[in-house]
Amino acid sequence: MATIAYEDLTPGRTFDLGKTEIDREEMLAFNARFDPQPFHLDEEAGRNSVLGGLCASGWFTASLWMRAYVDHVLADSTSQGSPGGNELTWMAPVFPGDVLRFGVEITSQRRSRSKPNLGLVEITGTADRGDERVLRFSFVGLFGTREQD
Repeated sequence: MATIAYEDLTPGRTFDLGKTEIDREEMLAFNARFDPQPFHLDEEAGRNSVLGGLCASGWFTASLWMRAYVDHVLADSTSQGSPGGNELTWMAPVFPGDVLRFGVEITSQRRSRSKPNLGLVEITGTADRGDERVLRFSFVGLFGTREQD
């Protein structure tokens, strides 16, 4: 039985998802495959961009956050997926060697009207480099309840 269920995801609860260092080669491989803009692939193009250097795709940063979320929350939960979100903000570029700390805050929850054994949980995900926030987004997660009506 899963440790984390809808009932555990109360507004204000936070989860520390740990930290990760941005690996240059892993970042470049992702960028080349999924977001091959010049400032994501070439040092000089990055330096000459408004970003100030070769940087990660925001999608790479979001993917690293998702991996941490799965490892620290979803893998031992009653998660039933997500219908989507309403905000995604890349607040600052992320560079090779940066160390990011990932987090989650539960902002609201409600039971499904049509499926009472399912709850909808509004979640804010973040990534910080030191005191600087580099990623913030919010979405809804679907979680099974412990009570099976």
